[in-house]
Amino acid sequence: MEEAGQADKISSEDQNTDFRVQVKSKKQVQEQIDRYKELLKTVLDGQTELAADTKKELLGELLANFEAAVQENVLVNGQTWNEAPEDEEEDDLESQLDDAERKLMGLYENTVHPQEVPKDPEQETIMNMLSAEAPSLAKQATHVIKSIQTLQKQAEGLCQILNMKPSAASLEIHREVFGDDEQSNDMNQPFRHRQPIKRLAEEASSANSYIPQEKKYHCEAGE
Repeated sequence: MEEAGQADKISSEDQNTDFRVQVKSKKQVQEQIDRYKELLKTVLDGQTELAADTKKELLGELLANFEAAVQENVLVNGQTWNEAPEDEEEDDLESQLDDAERKLMGLYENTVHPQEVPKDPEQETIMNMLSAEAPSLAKQATHVIKSIQTLQKQAEGLCQILNMKPSAASLEIHREVFGDDEQSNDMNQPFRHRQPIKRLAEEASSANSYIPQEKKYHCEAGE
């Protein structure tokens, strides 16, 4: 009789004892469930005799039963899985220290009141003038650049002209104006038989019955 009473007592104590695992973080438990579910997905990889649809259905039931079994056998801060809140605020030691440090720093903060800086009328006038003159200055700069490009082209053309060899006509004009020299004589050998420009002009005037007036020299008294 005594043994029967002790057995009933032990069975009643077992019924009152909660064997569920006590946890403090629902989020951490869910992370562990997800990690083991990844491992369970490979359980049926070696079952080649099962069809793909059958394997997929069995795997889904296995994962669902595993997650439900874990959730039923844990207590989150004394509450069941469904009673425990989804969003938990995990206040660890580091976050608490950070909050305390921020509060201490806030005690030493110096409040700075912004001051309105007065505007300088003279400076504002100068800025307005510069803004107004900016378009015209840009146009002037454009014209200057175009003028420089034109001068550059003209200078290139002048250099080409200076580098050209003199023609026969230009050599003859040079000889008539500046007189004969050795260089012009050497370069103008084929054109020696031509008449000078002055002689051609006199002959043309005579042909047209035009007699040029001779220069009159006025002598001063006593010469």
